[in-house]
Amino acid sequence: MLYVMKSIVLLLLAAVVSVLGPNVWSADTNHNFGKWEKDISAFEQSDATNPPAKGGFLFTGSMTIANWKSLAQDFPGQPVLNRGFGGSEIVDVTHFADRIIFPYAPRKVFLRAGGNELWAGKSAEQVFADFQDFVTLVHAKLPSAEIVFISLSPSVARWKQRDVEKSVNTMAANFVSKTSCLKYVETYDLPLGTNGLPRPELFLDDQLHFSPACYRLLAERVRPLVTN
Repeated sequence: MLYVMKSIVLLLLAAVVSVLGPNVWSADTNHNFGKWEKDISAFEQSDATNPPAKGGFLFTGSMTIANWKSLAQDFPGQPVLNRGFGGSEIVDVTHFADRIIFPYAPRKVFLRAGGNELWAGKSAEQVFADFQDFVTLVHAKLPSAEIVFISLSPSVARWKQRDVEKSVNTMAANFVSKTSCLKYVETYDLPLGTNGLPRPELFLDDQLHFSPACYRLLAERVRPLVTN
């Protein structure tokens, strides 16, 4: 009975999304989605000349994903696709889902985002609500797709927001544990040394974004979920 009710809800959500479009999911009425049009159009142009296979592993989110240049090499033989765009927020990924997620009908969607909006002043609760909206939208169109939340981790440059990042992680992990077709990958400790502080060598010169060495560590955390 619960399964039938869930299916009905998902069908209704899909109908709403189809009629109203992705804008219905954004409460950020003053948010400038247009600044990402160049990035999104570049993905679409790439798809037109080299269409990605459907049913693969799609990675999306902010700069941590966008800068993951070794993604294909880290998961050889697996149908991975990078659709991250630097500086973005969860609401941006949700907004553009019709163009950067749904066309590929992925079996799994890996999301890493949330830090930029925290830095801009959003609360942990607001960011978590944005994640819930993302899950609702994706599962309305792709009910069997597994969504994997790659948690936030502290950096040298944004060390002061470590506690609020941890709060987002905690809320996301609790939500994932109670929701079907969701997974959580813990990366909060990934760039930290034995002293509990970020290791500078795991970041680029800006001390914000991951270095190649840190991506190797990230790949190890994610690899168990990139399987057929």
